[in-house]
Amino acid sequence: MKKLLVVIDYQKDFVDGALGFKKAETLEDGIYKKVKEYLAAGHKVLFTYDTHFENYLETREGKNLPVPHCYINTEGHELYGKLKEFVEGPNTLHCNKNAFGIAPKDMLKIASELGDDIDEIEFVGVVTNMCVISNVITFQSQYINANLSVDGTLCASFDDSLHDKALDVIEALSVKVIR
Repeated sequence: MKKLLVVIDYQKDFVDGALGFKKAETLEDGIYKKVKEYLAAGHKVLFTYDTHFENYLETREGKNLPVPHCYINTEGHELYGKLKEFVEGPNTLHCNKNAFGIAPKDMLKIASELGDDIDEIEFVGVVTNMCVISNVITFQSQYINANLSVDGTLCASFDDSLHDKALDVIEALSVKVIR
């Protein structure tokens, strides 16, 4: 059985940086442990990175969320805390994304690298109501026969109500949600 863990945007700027929030800080140990478990079992782990450039404030997202964050080649763009350990290593993949979800062209590259025979995909990370839900939908479209799950205990939003609502919507999309 081939499994994939997708760690969504667990970057410094979302934990204790420009868009950081307290709940995100509490996820570090649990996400770290889950990554170690997947890798020890020989499974792959994909890390996504919210990635912006100097023109961010001129983009549609930047006009709606005018907080510079996750600029490429800055500390805020890096994985947070202990997860930096996984920047290089076997069975890890890394994807810079310029929007909430992975772009279709990048999803095709990832699928080519992973193969089509993924049986289970699990998601953790931030922000539940933006990037997590967007990537769940992207993967659900690419891996139509894989069992998808979201560990809601290892996801967070700056707004607990939006976190819960996003998990409800994810569940309504026939994705298993762990609460």
